[in-house]
Amino acid sequence: MTASVPTHNTKRLLFVVSAPSGTGKTSLCSKAVQEVPNLTFSISHTTRAPRQGEQNGKNYFFVTSKEFRDYVACNRMAEWTEIYGNCYGTTKETIQQGFEKGFDILFDIDEWGARQITEAYPDAVTILVLPPSFEALKKRLINRRTDNEESVRTRLKKAKEEIKKMSWYQYVIVNDSFKEAAGHLKSIIAAERCKNNHDFIKALIND
Repeated sequence: MTASVPTHNTKRLLFVVSAPSGTGKTSLCSKAVQEVPNLTFSISHTTRAPRQGEQNGKNYFFVTSKEFRDYVACNRMAEWTEIYGNCYGTTKETIQQGFEKGFDILFDIDEWGARQITEAYPDAVTILVLPPSFEALKKRLINRRTDNEESVRTRLKKAKEEIKKMSWYQYVIVNDSFKEAAGHLKSIIAAERCKNNHDFIKALIND
């Protein structure tokens, strides 16, 4: 991740990437952030306790339940959800601070979070990562060796439901080859950055 900012790219962007479990979404997002200039991960706020090695402000912003609920009540959250009694979400201030530093922001979140982001930021770019087939996804889940046979079946069933819900996303990347899928993700980011930038055009002709 580099801090240099192209002077012509005055409009900052949000990229929302979602996928069923086992598709390699997180690895693709990490690759993009490592290799695409001026792109950074969104850092979420959470009410859960820090795990060993996690740092406040790097992995998450760790807050109390009261603080989080206050953020929600004051409409300070761009997106949020509750999982197993803990809250997770992104504040509008976090996004604005990233923009002010010259970064586009990448979200690795589920469909519910994507809907909230696109409601708050209609120009957000939504990207769905899919496996080449459900048979390939099944093999990937089995090879992870973290789920038993019943759990794999449950995850596959859930994956079909998630894909159906996410059919409204703007872009689809099929992760058959990681190298090609990573290239497609970076290409989408590059294409969105090259879209008509009216602010830059106005500044250029009025210079």
